[in-house]
Amino acid sequence: MSEFPNNIPVLIITGFLGSGKTTLLSALLKQEAMKNTAVIINEFGAVGLDHNFIETTDENIVELQNGCICCTIQEDLKSTLLDLIKKMERNIIPYFNRVVIETTGLADPVPIIHTLMTSLDLHRAYSIDGIITLVDAVNGENTYNNHEEAVKQTALADKIILSKVDLSKKSKINLIKNRIKKINPKANIVETNRENLPLTELLGLNDYDPSNKSWDAREWLAIEKYNLTNHKHTHHENEPTHHDHKHNHNINRHGDNIESFSLVNNQQISITTFNFFIELLSSQMGSKLLRLKGMLNIKGKDGPAIIHGVQHIFHPIEWLEEWPDDDRSTRLVFITHDIKKSYIEEFFKIIGENEV
Repeated sequence: MSEFPNNIPVLIITGFLGSGKTTLLSALLKQEAMKNTAVIINEFGAVGLDHNFIETTDENIVELQNGCICCTIQEDLKSTLLDLIKKMERNIIPYFNRVVIETTGLADPVPIIHTLMTSLDLHRAYSIDGIITLVDAVNGENTYNNHEEAVKQTALADKIILSKVDLSKKSKINLIKNRIKKINPKANIVETNRENLPLTELLGLNDYDPSNKSWDAREWLAIEKYNLTNHKHTHHENEPTHHDHKHNHNINRHGDNIESFSLVNNQQISITTFNFFIELLSSQMGSKLLRLKGMLNIKGKDGPAIIHGVQHIFHPIEWLEEWPDDDRSTRLVFITHDIKKSYIEEFFKIIGENEV
């Protein structure tokens, strides 16, 4: 496999039923920029390939006129991705260097991320490029109120495509944008309609790629977007880690189930202490820890450690050669389900107490 890419970026496109995924994907499949891209969908009929394909490799894979490969999910995602690699190696299908996965409207993106992170076979060939979530500007608010899956899709997104803005009132668009920002303060929101699809913005997100010299750790973490109450949660010496602020209006809450927030520690910590903290979180919270990412000041290291986890699965720690700014604090960003911020803060105190 050495002659083929060993770090093929995988872009995940998700969004609730009726959000416009089919329209977006159909437009994507016609783009010359999609050359050398393998697109994984649920069924061919849903995206209207019609005469756009030039060759059918088998019942699951077709080659399109623009050089894009389109395939349907087979037994599961892992077998589909491995099958694509094997067919490319045997010259059964054209060379590809990018994968786009379209999920069903009810899909939780977490299992897809798990599959890519936990399979050694997949990890050797693929990497996660990012998650794009489509949100319907007309019905999005009602969808959030009635379907927790839609909230989770938004909470885990790296970019939000707000669709059907031409069919919605400005006041309604502003309401849904505010709701999105409360669910996911970091995600970039792009407004679209059927005539103005941001196709060039969808490819090459490189949201998590510490090995890339141009990768911006500060932008990836975007911790300032989670500190919307204008005071850092800074913990040092023997101070308690949670604050009983009556004015802490916690605008990152959305319903009683999903929260996004940040924690900061100004002390250097040992890697042993932090691993213990992660083990506690994983064993106690498991699937309720939707996403955790952070930049750590580890004793004995010149640059920060970068961590990225989904539920109880974590990428191997990445080490940056230098800090991206003058701030040397350990910064963690959480997205949780049915876990209060104060509960994780109690765990976070362990770091300070063990480093005194």
